[in-house]
Amino acid sequence: MVAKSRDETATRYELRRRPIGGGPARCAVFRRTYGAVIDDVWDACTDPARLRRWYAPVEGDLTLGGTFTQGLLGTGRVVACDAPRLLTAELGDAVPTTDEIELRLRAVDGGTELEFEHATTRDGQEVDGHIFDAVHCMGGGYGPRLLTLEEHLRGDLPPGLDPATLHLVPEYRLAIDVAMASLDELLSADNTAADRPGQD
Repeated sequence: MVAKSRDETATRYELRRRPIGGGPARCAVFRRTYGAVIDDVWDACTDPARLRRWYAPVEGDLTLGGTFTQGLLGTGRVVACDAPRLLTAELGDAVPTTDEIELRLRAVDGGTELEFEHATTRDGQEVDGHIFDAVHCMGGGYGPRLLTLEEHLRGDLPPGLDPATLHLVPEYRLAIDVAMASLDELLSADNTAADRPGQD
């Protein structure tokens, strides 16, 4: 059996800003192209049975107005849905919401481009008793999952893989490190721009 290669550098990153229900938000954007048709990528991102294999133990309804749980990642509610191109969900129980995710899909030559955005009004995230920048932490969560999505779509996701323990699997460590470093670079540039005179 020939092992399929992993390309941890194929994901592109952006840092944006936009308002959500809870106020002005910073948005971590992850963009990656998959060698699968758009309907298959959409199904992999919205079918709880498939999400459990590569993302998290999702249960519930991922259609417009539906609510869902995603294990330790918390709860959510779908606020916009235009299959197979757009899904927007508010995360958590806070009213108004402090976090929102949006998936945008488009067909491209050779497959489907997925743009995944997580917007948050939170500055920090607690991990093992320490506070880190909330956007920085998104790299550790989404970096390896965009890779496991690719493996799932190709049909070579390691059997028995638990998405909740990706941070403990050496094969996914590089994806985590690349994603966090990429977001840190964007955060540093964003903070520098904010500190310049005349910048609002």
